[in-house]
Amino acid sequence: MLSKLLPYEIFDKFDDISPEYLSSLGVRFLFSDVDNTLAPYEVPEPDERIRSWLDSLKEAGITVVLVSNNHGDRIELFNRTLGLAAYADCKKPGKKRLGEIMKSVGATAEDSAFLGDQIFTDVLSARNLGIKIALLVPPIKDKLTLFFRFKRLMEKPILRRYRKLHKEEDK
Repeated sequence: MLSKLLPYEIFDKFDDISPEYLSSLGVRFLFSDVDNTLAPYEVPEPDERIRSWLDSLKEAGITVVLVSNNHGDRIELFNRTLGLAAYADCKKPGKKRLGEIMKSVGATAEDSAFLGDQIFTDVLSARNLGIKIALLVPPIKDKLTLFFRFKRLMEKPILRRYRKLHKEEDK
């Protein structure tokens, strides 16, 4: 079970993930969370940094699909000037809606990667869909509610296991 929760790779921030890196893994579709992955909750629209990164992916032939558990108004506003395929209320880590989304954009588990800031929603979503390449970034600005603090506490042993495995690989 723990292996199902381990990310494929952890990056410091979303734009550390280069188009070349994704292409080298055979990624043609990147399913990305929005809140706390690309922008903090209170930032309504993408800034130039986000736009530049998304443009570089597009130029490399990588299709980005926004998938969020947030509501439609938030995701519509964020995506308004981007024009990406964007889906709200995705019910991550559930498989049904995300599977429908994958099918509708023509993606397969083999040519896709999943990016997010949470193990129990984003990494688990990838695994539930059969996507091996689950990429994780630390939350940009974490919520401090009891629920989120509990989730982050539950992520710690998984992150320790990831770091231990990757240290052993570096030897």
